[in-house]
Amino acid sequence: MSLPPEVPSDVPQEMFTAHAMLVVWGLYARQIGLAQALQEVLIPQRSRTHTPQTKLIEFLVAILGGCAYLQDISQGVQPLDHDGAVAQAWGQSQWADYSGVSRTLAACTQETVTAVRQAVARVSQPFIDREVVLALHNEGCLTYDGDLTGRPVSPTSTTYEGAAFGWMDDAVQLGYQAALVSMRSPTYGRLWLSVTPHPGDTVSSSQAEALILAAEARTGARPWRRTDLLAGRIHRLREKLHQAEEQLQRRWQRYQQVQNRLQEARQQESAWQDQVASLGEFYQRRSRQERPHSHLAQARQKVGVYQRRCQRREHELQRLGHLIGRQEERIRQMQDTLALLETRYARFIEDNRMNRAPIRAVFRLDAGFGCGENIALLIEMGYDVSSKAISNNVTQAMRQRLTAETTWTRVGETAEMVAWKQLSLRFCPYPLDVALEHFTSTRGPGTYATLLHYGDDPATQDLPGWFHFYNGRQLIEAGVKEGKQVFQMHHLKVRSAAGLAIQEEFAVLAANLVRWAAQWLYEQSSEAQTPFNQPQPSVKQMVRVAANSLAWVVWHPEGYWLLRFDALSSFAGVVLRIGTQRGFQLPLPLFKNDDSRRIEWFGH
Repeated sequence: MSLPPEVPSDVPQEMFTAHAMLVVWGLYARQIGLAQALQEVLIPQRSRTHTPQTKLIEFLVAILGGCAYLQDISQGVQPLDHDGAVAQAWGQSQWADYSGVSRTLAACTQETVTAVRQAVARVSQPFIDREVVLALHNEGCLTYDGDLTGRPVSPTSTTYEGAAFGWMDDAVQLGYQAALVSMRSPTYGRLWLSVTPHPGDTVSSSQAEALILAAEARTGARPWRRTDLLAGRIHRLREKLHQAEEQLQRRWQRYQQVQNRLQEARQQESAWQDQVASLGEFYQRRSRQERPHSHLAQARQKVGVYQRRCQRREHELQRLGHLIGRQEERIRQMQDTLALLETRYARFIEDNRMNRAPIRAVFRLDAGFGCGENIALLIEMGYDVSSKAISNNVTQAMRQRLTAETTWTRVGETAEMVAWKQLSLRFCPYPLDVALEHFTSTRGPGTYATLLHYGDDPATQDLPGWFHFYNGRQLIEAGVKEGKQVFQMHHLKVRSAAGLAIQEEFAVLAANLVRWAAQWLYEQSSEAQTPFNQPQPSVKQMVRVAANSLAWVVWHPEGYWLLRFDALSSFAGVVLRIGTQRGFQLPLPLFKNDDSRRIEWFGH
C-alpha cells in the first residue's frame, strides 16, 4: 500500500495541528491500508455532512489521542474535530462533532463489529505473521499470555447493554469483562492478538479454550495435539466409568435386598400387631392382668422389635438412595466428560492431519485460569503450560510436604522457591512440575503461592529461570494497565453492545499501531537522538504528550511531509520527515488460509 504523493488542491502547504503524532499515525495508517479498510466498513446509517465511516475513523483517532470521554472530541482543551491537519492525514476532509460520532456508534450492529474486526485483521495479519516467524526463528517457540480484565460502570446504570455484576478490581461491580490474548513479540515487545467483550459475571476459568483458539486463529499456527495423552485419558476414564457402573449395579442390588427385608419386617410387624390385638381382647374377656412375661407382653415386645427393624431398614434405604443418586450423577458427569473427550479426540486427530507445520508454543495464565481441566486442555492441545494453582488447597498441600531438611532456592529479592518434578495431583490427570513460592515480609510470616508447569523445559532444575519466565506475564498485565490509563479504557465511551465491542477492538489496535508506527519511524529516521527514533518508545509519552503536542505540518513537493514541533511543545526543535514514497512494503504473510501451509523455519 502507498499514499499518493499528490496533495489535494484544498490542502494548504503548511498547516497547524495540536495533535502532532495523530498526523504521523494517520499518514502511516494510510500507508498500511488501515484508513482505507475502515472506509469500506458498511454501517447502517445515511451520510449527511460526514459519512458514517469518517466518524468511525474519528473514534479510532480519539482513542489514539487518549480521549477520556467522547465529548472531548469537541469540548476538550484542543478539540480534535477542529484539527484539519489530522483529518487530512487520515484521508478525511474534516471531522464531525462528537454527537455525530455517538449516533454512528449507536447505529452500529454486530455485522458492523464483524466488518471492523475483518478490516483490522487484514491490516494486522502481515505484522503478526512476521513476528511469528521471528519468534520461532529466534526462540524456537511462541509465547502467549491470556487475561480477563474488568470494565466496571456505575452500579445504578441501566443503559449499558449486556452489563452484569461480577468480580472486578477486587470488588463486585456492574460492567463487562474483556478477554485478552497477546504474544511476546521480538520487534514490538507485546503484540495484541485478540480481544472479546463478555458480561461482567464471566469468570476466567471458562475462557481458557476461547483464548487459545483466538490466538491460533490470528497466528495461523498451532502445536501438534497430544492425542496419545488424550487417548490414554479416555481409556482410563472408560475403565473408571465401567467400575462406577458396576458399583452402581451392586448398590441397586443391595437396595433391592434391603427393600425386600423391609417388606418382610413390615409384614412381621403387622402380624404381631394383630397378635397383640387378639391377645388384648382375650385378656379383657377373661379379666386377666398383663404381666411382664405374659404372652401379651412378649407380643408387644415383638412389635417393638419389628418397628425398630423397619426404621433401620428405612434409614438404610434412604442412605442407599442417596448413594445411588450421587453415583448416578457421578456416572452422568463421567459420561458427559467422556463424550466431550471423545469429540475433542476426533477434532484433534483432524487438527493434526491438517497441521503441516506444527510449532512449539507456551501459554502463560494467571491463577484464575489454573483449574485442572484448563491445564489438562492446554496440555492436550499441545501447549507447554505455565500457570498458578487456582485453589489455595494445593498450596496448603504443598506446605505439608515441607520438612526441616527442605532447601529453599532464592529466586528474587523477597522470593524463594522449592519444587517437585512430575508430581501427580488429584485435580489434574497429568503429572505436573510444582513449585511452592514463599514471599518473605518484614511484617509477618510472608505469603505462599503455587506455580504449575508442563513441558519439555527442565523447570525444576532452574528455579530462578522458572520464576522470572512466569513473571514475564507482567507483559500482558502492563498492557491491560496501558489500555486503561493511556487509551482510557476505564471510561466506556458508548453504551451499545456493538459500540463497546468496537471500542475494545480499537483500543488493542491503537496499542499495536503506536508500536508499528514507532518501528516505521525508527527505520526511516536520521541518526539524531529524539524520542521518536527509538524502536520501542514509551507509548504513554507518545499518546499523552506527543499526540497532544503543537506542531506545524508542511508538505514537500518531492513527496514527503515535514512535521516541526512548535516552540511551545515539549519536543520543541524536533523535526520529523515522514516519507510517503510509493512501494511501501507490508510485512510478507507467513501462512495461507488453506491446507497447504508449510514453513521452512520449522523443518517440515
